[in-house]
Amino acid sequence: MIWKPNVTVAAVIEKAGKYLLVEEVQSAGPDSVFNQPAGHLEPGESIVQGAIRETLEETGYTFVPQCLVGIYYWHFCAKDTTYLRFAFSGYISDYDSNRPLDTGIIQADWYSADQIQKLLHRHRSPLVMQCIQDDLAGKRYPLELLTHFEK
Repeated sequence: MIWKPNVTVAAVIEKAGKYLLVEEVQSAGPDSVFNQPAGHLEPGESIVQGAIRETLEETGYTFVPQCLVGIYYWHFCAKDTTYLRFAFSGYISDYDSNRPLDTGIIQADWYSADQIQKLLHRHRSPLVMQCIQDDLAGKRYPLELLTHFEK
């Protein structure tokens, strides 16, 4: 059997000192959890396209990636699942307030780093805070680092 990690994409979007997070229903437990707009890469899409799509589906915002903040490997022991996350920084170019959000998304809102830190016990994964810390530290890698081949 060949081992395959779950490839996910995330948008780390800062505006006026606040970060865009989604509050979503957790599959197990009564409390909701917080995450960047993020999700699984779909067949045929580039890694950058995945981040744009996930942000729109979960928030109604049109995301324009400008750089890669980091690539993160996380093994979630409780589910014996490994994630490989590509996190992007960029800006918002548009907002559709009438767009229905993905199933399970309660809301998308803006939070300061301090507010996000106080919600640590409700983060979907340790990657949420790490991506913000890396963004605040100025980690930026060019999008040209990623190459998407078509047939």
